[in-house]
Amino acid sequence: MSSRPSAGTPTTELGTATPPAPPVPGREEALAANAGAVGGTEAGVAGLPGVEVDHDGELRAQRDAPVGGQAVLEGVMMRGVSHWAVAVRKPTEEQLAEHERELREPALGEIEVSTFPLTSTLKRHRVLRLPIVRGVVALGESLVIGFRALEVSANAQLAPPDAGDAEEGGEDAQEQEVNEIPRGMWMGTVVLALALAIVLFFLIPVGLTSLIKDQLGSSVLFWLVEGVVRTSIFLGYLVLLSRVRDLRRVFEYHGAEHKTISCFEAGLPLTPPNCKRFSRLHPRCGTSFLLLVMIVAIFVFAPIGLPAWYWLVLTRILGVPVIAGVSFELIKLAGRYRRRRWVRALMWPGLKLQLLTTREPDLDQLAVAISALQSVLARETPGELAASDLVGVEVVA
Repeated sequence: MSSRPSAGTPTTELGTATPPAPPVPGREEALAANAGAVGGTEAGVAGLPGVEVDHDGELRAQRDAPVGGQAVLEGVMMRGVSHWAVAVRKPTEEQLAEHERELREPALGEIEVSTFPLTSTLKRHRVLRLPIVRGVVALGESLVIGFRALEVSANAQLAPPDAGDAEEGGEDAQEQEVNEIPRGMWMGTVVLALALAIVLFFLIPVGLTSLIKDQLGSSVLFWLVEGVVRTSIFLGYLVLLSRVRDLRRVFEYHGAEHKTISCFEAGLPLTPPNCKRFSRLHPRCGTSFLLLVMIVAIFVFAPIGLPAWYWLVLTRILGVPVIAGVSFELIKLAGRYRRRRWVRALMWPGLKLQLLTTREPDLDQLAVAISALQSVLARETPGELAASDLVGVEVVA
């Protein structure tokens, strides 16, 4: 009998250790020979295939693995090919009793891991696996999983119902083990977030540029100025986010996610000290992807020229999926050929931009990220999967 849950049904583990990641043959022996211990010195690790040391003394993986992830509230979501998991550090009973714990205050309780099966739509229809189309579908699925992971992490931070309420409510109240944020509220949040993104990064730039359209007098200048305005708004938005104190811990978990994935890609044992030594910047990060979206949009909108204002607005809305699909293909190629110098040069701005959206995590936060990844690895072996199964996990986020 299979131990895997049915579709849509999570398995939850609280305060229990997940099985370790599958070892890379010969890697631990090489570590012991080069450094005298698992996860030894930089000089020893630098001699291993697929690992390099940058000028800051941090480690970087030189290969891709079919895993992705996302930072959530007091935790990390990790996604494989057929499963995804959310590991969250729960607040203690004392913290729950306060009822007003701010986001910048760390949760101090146990790690809760929830694992979900995943069946991508890309596997069902061949036409959806065509270039650009597959990117749109994969990113749509990633958004759904991402918001679901945020919902799981937010619910984990809530206090359970009072015992008195459960007794008064009867069986229905007893079946509800924890308080949950209403699903309708989450759906409304998703729709609002997507609408704001389109307005902020596509409609406002074209609207502002249209104010000086007559002075520009050229379609080339128009789309260049619009692209500069769009990219400037995006960069300003990230700078403002990086200064929000309540988001600092989310950015730390973002760094923990990147370090953990890099450690796995390098083939080293998944331990907090090993993960700590990797860079918090990753070539497949969603931040880099969004910057690429801003740049790709310039070239996608260029052939449209200078039609009437309503056509400009309509093309900016309908063009979003095309831009996302093209950007997906480019970030996928960048991850595959990350060792090439010209690819590194193109990836450099996106990597530096991650300095705004990631922070250095502590060992406890790395332990949470490791728990999420190990929960996925316990249920699938990425190295045994076919290339057609890997579409959809190229963006780390």
